[in-house]
Amino acid sequence: MRADEYPRVLVVSAAVFDRSTGTGITLSNLFTGWPGDRLAQLYAEDRAPGPDAVGTFARFAPRNAPVEYHLFRQWERVRRPVRALVRGTAGSPGVAGPGSAARPARDPGPGPVRARLRTQLRAFVDLSPVRVPDDVRRWLREQRPDVVYTTLGSIRMMRLAVAAAQECRVPLVPHFMDDWPTTLYTEGQVLGLPRLAVRAGFRDVLRHSSYGMGISVAMAREFERRYRLPFAAFGNCVDAADFADPDTCAPDRPDGAPVELVYVGGLHLDRWRSLRRVGEAVARLVARGTPARLTVHAPATDLARYAGAFTGLPTVHLGRPLASDEVAGVLRRSDMLVHVESFAAEHRRYTRYSLSTKIPQYLASGRPVFGFGPAELASMAHLAAADAGAVVGSDDPVALVDALTPLCVDAGLRARLGRRGLAYAVRHHRTDQVAARFAEVLREAGGGRPSAGVPRGAAAAPRSPAAR
Repeated sequence: MRADEYPRVLVVSAAVFDRSTGTGITLSNLFTGWPGDRLAQLYAEDRAPGPDAVGTFARFAPRNAPVEYHLFRQWERVRRPVRALVRGTAGSPGVAGPGSAARPARDPGPGPVRARLRTQLRAFVDLSPVRVPDDVRRWLREQRPDVVYTTLGSIRMMRLAVAAAQECRVPLVPHFMDDWPTTLYTEGQVLGLPRLAVRAGFRDVLRHSSYGMGISVAMAREFERRYRLPFAAFGNCVDAADFADPDTCAPDRPDGAPVELVYVGGLHLDRWRSLRRVGEAVARLVARGTPARLTVHAPATDLARYAGAFTGLPTVHLGRPLASDEVAGVLRRSDMLVHVESFAAEHRRYTRYSLSTKIPQYLASGRPVFGFGPAELASMAHLAAADAGAVVGSDDPVALVDALTPLCVDAGLRARLGRRGLAYAVRHHRTDQVAARFAEVLREAGGGRPSAGVPRGAAAAPRSPAAR
C-alpha cells in the first residue's frame, strides 16, 4: 500500500504506543510502517510514547476526570505519611533460599473485604463524570481522521471514543482484547449503576461503529454473531528479525544440565496460581531424576507482589523483569516456554476469547510451548492448532506431570515441535503480513476501497450463519 493510500487514523486508548505493556506492544506492531502524518493518538495513561512511535500524540489530562483527580490527590496526601511510618517501623522480611522447607503457597491477593472495596472504588471512579474540553475537541478535529480506532475497556474510554467519533464525524472501529462487555461490573458494584452505564455506553459504541476487531479468530466469530457487525481478527505480530533460525531450534546444553522452562508475562488474573502448579509438577520431575527448572520473568510489580507464592519451590527461579528488546533472546535461549491461564470461573469468562501478546512471540522463537489452562480458552486452542508442544486443559496435577515428562526427556521431540511452532508463526504472525491486512481493514472501515491485490475482507473471520 502506498503512503497516500493509508487511511488517516485517530487512536483513542488508555495505553500509549510503547513496548512496556501488552496493549502498547500490540498497537506498536499492528501500526508498523504507518505514515506518521496519517496517525494520531489520544491516550490516558501516565507515560510518554515509546522512542520508535510515529504520529501525533496528546494525553487526555487527569484533570478532565475531576472526581478521580481530586479523590486521588487527597488519598496521596494521607498515604505518604502512613507509608513513611510503616517503612520506619517494619522489619526486613526473610527471603526463602533454595534449602527452605516447602510451605503451603501464601495467597498474595487482597483479602475479601479489601478486594470488594477495590472493585467498588474502581467502578465509582470509572462511572464518575468526564469532560472533553474545547482544546481537546479542537485537537481531535485538526487530525482529520477517516476513522477512529479504539481499544475501549472501560466506561470512560467508551465515552471518550464516541465523543471523538462524533466530533470528527467518522466511524469507530473498536478492537477487543478481552470479553469485558459481558464481564465488566457484573457484581452489582455501586448499586448496579456502572453495569447500566457499560450497557448504555456499549450501545453507543456499536451505533457509531462500521467494523469491529477481536484479538483472536474465536473472538471475532463470536462477536460478529453477538453484535451483528463485521469483525476481523488481529492480535500481536512479530517482526521478521525476531523469528528464530529454523536450523537452530535447540539451544546447546551440557550433558546433565537442567531443562530450562521459561515463562514471560504477568502474574495477575490468578496466573500465579497456575504457574505454581507447573512449578510443583517440575519439582516432581526433578524428584524422579529428570533435571529441570522453571524461570519466571514478570513485571517488577508482579514479582514483588507474588514472590511469596513460590516459596518452598527451589525448582522455580524468579528472574528479572525483561525489556521488550530482550524478550526474543531470552525465549530462544530456553528449552521450552510456558503459558498459563487461571481456572477460576470469573477469569475464564474474561479471558475465554483472548490471545496473549506473548503467544506469537513464543511460537516465533522456535521453542516448544507448554500450555496449562482451561481447554475452552482461545489461547489454549491456538497453541493446540499450532501443534507446537502440549496443552493440559484441566487442573489435574497428574496430567501435568504426564504431559511435561516427554518434553523434558526428549530433546529431539522439543526440536521438532519448535520447528512446527515456528512454521505456524511464519504463516500467521509475521508483522509485514498482519500489519498490511490491518491497514486494509481500517481503510475499508473508513470508507476507502480495498487496494489492488488485497481481497475485500481478507482479514475478517469467517461470517457465521446468524450474521449473514
